[in-house]
Amino acid sequence: MPTENHRKLPAWADPEVPAARLDAQGLSRRGLLRRAGLFGAAFALGSAAPAAAAERAPQTGGTDPELAWLVGDHHIHSVYSHDAKYTFSQLAQAGARYGLDWMVFNEHSNFGHARYGAELEHQEILKARAENPRQLIFQGLEWYIPDAEHCTVFSAPGRNEVNLLAQFELAYDGKLLGYSAGGPAHPDTPRNEAHAVKAIQWLAEQKRTGFVDDVLVLANHPMRLGIDSPHEMRNWRDAAPGIVIGMEGAPGAQGGAIPGWKDNPNAQRGEYENAPSADSWPGYPTDAYVLYGGFDWVTATVGGLWDEMLSEGKLFTITSNSDVHRVVFDTWKNGDWLPGQNFDNTGHLPDPVNTTEYQTGGDFWPGQFSRTHVGVTRFGRHAVMDALRAGRVWVDHGHLLDGIDVRLKRADGTGAGATLGGRIVVRPGEKLELTVTVSTANRVNPHGILPKLAHVDVIRGAVRGPAADRDSWRAPDTRVAHTSDVTGRTGTYTLRIPVVAGDEPFYVRLRGSDGNRGGAGYLGAGIDPYGPIAHEPGDGDPWIDTWFCTHPVFVDVTG
Repeated sequence: MPTENHRKLPAWADPEVPAARLDAQGLSRRGLLRRAGLFGAAFALGSAAPAAAAERAPQTGGTDPELAWLVGDHHIHSVYSHDAKYTFSQLAQAGARYGLDWMVFNEHSNFGHARYGAELEHQEILKARAENPRQLIFQGLEWYIPDAEHCTVFSAPGRNEVNLLAQFELAYDGKLLGYSAGGPAHPDTPRNEAHAVKAIQWLAEQKRTGFVDDVLVLANHPMRLGIDSPHEMRNWRDAAPGIVIGMEGAPGAQGGAIPGWKDNPNAQRGEYENAPSADSWPGYPTDAYVLYGGFDWVTATVGGLWDEMLSEGKLFTITSNSDVHRVVFDTWKNGDWLPGQNFDNTGHLPDPVNTTEYQTGGDFWPGQFSRTHVGVTRFGRHAVMDALRAGRVWVDHGHLLDGIDVRLKRADGTGAGATLGGRIVVRPGEKLELTVTVSTANRVNPHGILPKLAHVDVIRGAVRGPAADRDSWRAPDTRVAHTSDVTGRTGTYTLRIPVVAGDEPFYVRLRGSDGNRGGAGYLGAGIDPYGPIAHEPGDGDPWIDTWFCTHPVFVDVTG
C-alpha cells in the first residue's frame, strides 16, 4: 500500500509541474498556495506515520496557521452500491477532471456489499492509490442509522480499513438489522436509538485500541425524511466527540429540479420531495423538507438547528457533496446481469453501457457542482481528516469562489488570531477585526457560467453552553450581523469588518451568494434579511442559485 511518503503533491501544488501545463483552475489554486507560503517543500509530505494525537487535535486558542485548501467529496457511489451505476474508475477520473484532491467512496450497506463488494472495491482503491498518487482516496460506508437516516463512515487507510467497515456493517447497520425507518422493528424507537449510540461507541473503541488510526462519521441529508431528530444528532455527537463531527449542510442530487429535465412537476433540488411521515420527528415544520438555496433547512436557517448546536460551543462540521448515483444529461445505463447473478451474491452491479439517449438522473459528477474545501498545512489523508474534525472547512456550489480566507484578531493587532474552526480569547468589550480575503472565480464553471459573488454576510450567535432541551432547534440570539455588498468586485480583495465582544462568548460564521435568488430568511427578515429561499417545484436550476458557507470562529470572553 502506498504510504504518505509515496504520495505526490497535486499538480497545482507541485513545483515540478510547469505552470504552462495547468488549467485556469490549477493556476488560481497555485497562486493561493503561494500566498499562503506553502508552495513546494513547505507543503510536501511528512512522515508516513500518523501524526501524534496532540498534533491532530482541533487547533484552538491562539494558533492561526496559513492554510492550503484541498477540495473533496465524501459521498460517492459506484457499482458497489446496489442503486448506483458508474464504475470506480469513471468516478475517480471525473473527480480528477473537476479538481478534487480527495474522495470518499461510501457505498450503501447491503449483505452483498459486506460479504463481497467491500473487499472487491478495496482492491480497486489500492490500485488507484498506487497509480494516481496525486489523489487522496478513502473507502467508506453509507450507514443506515438505526431509527434514522444515513451517515458516511470512513477511516484512515491501513491494514484494517475494510475489515472495520464490514464488521460495522453486519453488526450495526439499521437496514441489515431491520431497524431502519419503516422497518419491522422500527416502532421500538428507544432500542433503535440506543443501538445507534452503541455503534458509534464501537467505532470510537476501534480507534482507541489502534485497530484503525482514525475514523469519522458525518450525517447525510438530515432533513430529507425528517427522521433525524435534534436529540439524536446531539446523542451521536456526544457519544464519541471527534468521531461524529458533523453533517451534510448541502446534500447531493442538486440537479433534481432542473426545469424540463424530469417529468415530475414536484421535483426539488436534492430530491427533497417528501412530507412528514409516521417516522418523522414531529417537532419539524412541514416546510423544512425542501432545500433552501441548495442547503438543508437545518443549515440554511439562520438561528436554526445548526446554529443551536453551535451555540453550545461545540464544532459541528457541515459539508457539500455529490451523492452521485446517476448524473443529469448522461447517456450511460446499467448493464445486464449474467444468469444467476445478483447484487447479493456478487457485491456489485454489472458495468454500465453507453447509449445515445439521456438516462434518468438528478446528480452531478464529483466536484462538478458541489465542493467541500478543507484547510491543511500538509498534503495527506490524515491531514484531510484532521481538517474536517477541526472545522477548517468551507463549502460552495457552482464553483462560486476560487478561495476565501477568514481571520479574527484583536483590532490593535496584539496576540494571535483564529481562523475557521478556531477559538480566540478576549475581554468584554474588546474590539476585534474580522478579515475576509475573497478570491473570486477567474474562469467559467463546468456549466459555462462565470460565477459572480454578490454579497458576504457575517452571522453572529451567542454561545450559551449545553442545551437544556436536547430537542431544541432554535438559536434565538443568532442573526445576520453585517452584510457587505461586493457586486462587481473581481480578483482578490479583503474585507475588514469590525466586531465588538460583549459580555458572553459568541461565534461568527460567513455566508454569501451570487444574488440571483434570495429573500427573508426562514425565521424572518429581522434575523436574516436576505437568505436562501426555496424554489418553486420543478424550477430549481442550481447553476443560477449558488451559495457558499464557512465554519465558525469561536470567541471566548473572560475577565
